[in-house]
Amino acid sequence: MTVTVPQGFRAAGVKAGLKASGNPDLALVVNDGPSKAAAAVFTSNRVAAAPVHWSRQVVSDGRVDAVILNSGGANACTGPQGFQNTHTTAEKTAEVLGISATDVFVCSTGLIGEQLPMDKIVPGIDTVAAALSDDGGAEAAAAIMTTDTVPKQAVFTGTDAEGNGFSIGGIAKGAGMLAPGLATMLVVLTTDADVPAEMLDVVLRDVTRVTFDRADSDGCMSTNDTVVLLASGASGAVPSAETFSEGLTQVCAELARKLIGDAEGASHDIAVRTFNAASERDAETVSRAVARSNLFKAAIFGKDPNWGRVLSAVGTTDAVFEPDALNVSMNGIQICQNGSIGQDRKLVDLEPREVHVEIDLQAGSAEATIWTNDLTHDYVHENSAYSS
Repeated sequence: MTVTVPQGFRAAGVKAGLKASGNPDLALVVNDGPSKAAAAVFTSNRVAAAPVHWSRQVVSDGRVDAVILNSGGANACTGPQGFQNTHTTAEKTAEVLGISATDVFVCSTGLIGEQLPMDKIVPGIDTVAAALSDDGGAEAAAAIMTTDTVPKQAVFTGTDAEGNGFSIGGIAKGAGMLAPGLATMLVVLTTDADVPAEMLDVVLRDVTRVTFDRADSDGCMSTNDTVVLLASGASGAVPSAETFSEGLTQVCAELARKLIGDAEGASHDIAVRTFNAASERDAETVSRAVARSNLFKAAIFGKDPNWGRVLSAVGTTDAVFEPDALNVSMNGIQICQNGSIGQDRKLVDLEPREVHVEIDLQAGSAEATIWTNDLTHDYVHENSAYSS
């Protein structure tokens, strides 16, 4: 269930001493080929971290040999020294692996505005490289966690048109600041399918748009969000773009759901589905407006099916709809009908972890779902004490 299920990959996760907790904090994923094709998407936050700037350049030629990731420090807003630290990390990784630094992808996660302890990272790279194995994906998944309570992993297996088998694996971290602009969190995806970099790029962008891009925990976009996809070609399978996209969508959707399920302090996972919209954009806009409403999220935490907060959020959008044609259901109970009172809201059961909110715009045939979570006391506590 991880990045080392596909053939041609090794991984490891170790304790380098970056975290005061003493938990694992340095991970490495290596593509042994024969192909080294890669693609990536990054945060659209204009205040991007040093490793984002570095890795954008690395993947620009469609090749990545290795991904080095640290938790315990974001290396964001750290100036020229921060970029030099990223460069040093890539150079050291390249040295121990016998590859070029320009083929080393770097990811960091943790507190913004502090320099990384390079006196721990540099020797840690020797340690993590020595620990590389073809079943080390689970250790890598654990080493990239920050406020996560559990590691996130997923796997897909399929076949190409000739019956040749291939697999896709993934690991992810993220429990807050989930509000993407192309991607979210840190995610490493691997496949042993023989897929060229150009196709990887097209498929990855399309898949992230409908998976990670629709996981919106708290409306706060990180400076470090990165999703990277590596293809080793080791299986010899050559799937079509459609077949590969189906498998990648399954892996990314599973990881996105796990991220929402582990959101900081959350007690409900909420699917906001808008349907019968004039366009997919309208549907996504409406769902995201509701998902980002603190009033709505607080109501769900209090197990209050307050559909008025849903309608008020819908009304702030530019989507096509008539106010007196809106329908809203919560967990199967239609509590708003044609913009007015529907079934008794007391019939809605908000005890289950999953909450399904459905908004019928009666304006077309498009739909989109955004996954979010409720706003809890624990979320406020964790984020008020994050850097202290």
